[in-house]
Amino acid sequence: MTLRLYDTVTRALRDFVPLTPGHASVYLCGATVQGEPHIGHVRSGVAFDVLRRWLLAHDYDVAFVRNVTDIDDKILNKAAEAGRPWWEWAATFERSFDWAYGQLGVLPPSVEPRATGHITQMVEMMQRLIANGHAYAAAGDVYFDVRSFPDYGNLSGHRLDDVHQGESVGAGKRDPRDFTLWKAAKPGEPSWPTPWGPGRPGWHLECSAMAEFYLGSAFDIHCGGMDLVFPHHENEIAQAKCSGDDFAQYWLHNGWVTKSGEKMSKSLGNVLSIPNVLKLVRPQELRYYLGSAHYRSMLEYSEEALQEAAVGYRRCESFVQRVSERTGTDGDLPVGTWTEEFAAALDDDLNVPAALAEIHGRVREGNTALEAGDFEKARTRAGQVRAMLGVLGVDPLDPHWAAGADDTAALGALDVLVRAELDRRQQARAEKNWAVADEVRDRLVAAGIAVTDTPNGPEWSLEQASSNESGK
Repeated sequence: MTLRLYDTVTRALRDFVPLTPGHASVYLCGATVQGEPHIGHVRSGVAFDVLRRWLLAHDYDVAFVRNVTDIDDKILNKAAEAGRPWWEWAATFERSFDWAYGQLGVLPPSVEPRATGHITQMVEMMQRLIANGHAYAAAGDVYFDVRSFPDYGNLSGHRLDDVHQGESVGAGKRDPRDFTLWKAAKPGEPSWPTPWGPGRPGWHLECSAMAEFYLGSAFDIHCGGMDLVFPHHENEIAQAKCSGDDFAQYWLHNGWVTKSGEKMSKSLGNVLSIPNVLKLVRPQELRYYLGSAHYRSMLEYSEEALQEAAVGYRRCESFVQRVSERTGTDGDLPVGTWTEEFAAALDDDLNVPAALAEIHGRVREGNTALEAGDFEKARTRAGQVRAMLGVLGVDPLDPHWAAGADDTAALGALDVLVRAELDRRQQARAEKNWAVADEVRDRLVAAGIAVTDTPNGPEWSLEQASSNESGK
């Protein structure tokens, strides 16, 4: 079968035909590094890591770009509230995202450009837009003229009369539907020089400029969360097309992680940070869970669903390990080849649920063969399972997961000890013994353990993990 992908622009499945045979170019909108990442932030990283691995499995040379938004209103506001430099705040949570992606086995991108490193490219794109009659400068700001682009709204389905950019009407904006390319400098904020005066980039401009710089005026696939369809991706298209680029040929969008039916976000107070969730399951189990639903569907989070997914993964893991141990191979269990049914599932718009059904079917066959003493068939099935789980990024014998086994065990043991101390602190607080309560907290903080009191009780995290963890 040919790989078929659902394109948001055409609202249809399309055969994937790359611009250059044997080469696939992919741009993924990465994080706005404003705080710790939660599982909703990293779902796109996992979902499109599967796409990348499937392309690699078919011998494509994949150029995979994932950007970092390191200058933004949210970053500036949160850094100011915390009394910290904006660049330090952004760098801290950029490391946080890198840590989270690494924990979940997401392959590093070919390049991970920062917005602040590509001001020159943004200025050049604005100059082309102004020269082409699609943008204008006013009072130090630069705006895109939405009415100048007849195809505006094709991606999202928005009618021009109903467009609301979600930004304030700046001085000199000709139409409230126009969006900001460049923001004039404000006192105390970072700025860069331009022909229109000092300022900083608008959110939408950066991705169009960086995608063009690294992937050219036309590339294959643009990915991101469905919450970015409008206005971010709609505005990316307008900027790129009107500056002379053909831009992305396919647009893929992943669904949200929801909790109680609502999109997971900091504003709703239902954030589940990666370090906290990794106290409940191992990293490979969390990855398995986040990737288990179809990438375009919503994933409703519950601890029960998370644990159910972890049990499902362990069935596969246990089978592979048992075959390796019982066939006397001393851990030598070669990776086989995936089945036709598995390939058909992934070729059908990355249908991971169908692919997992095939994997579990082969696990059942392999377990039956193993118990019957048919070691050859069991080894064949185990090799197939390794190959298929490898494409999904969760091969149990992958050295990446083996390397984290000791850390996971140590973290579990540490959790038991810290929980005992927190229980002691809670008891002291209940008895109004503030001296003991403060003593416990101070001792944990001195050991590098941050304690946060929440409505559901105290939570803890390693300060290194918290500062090694970020979202658009």
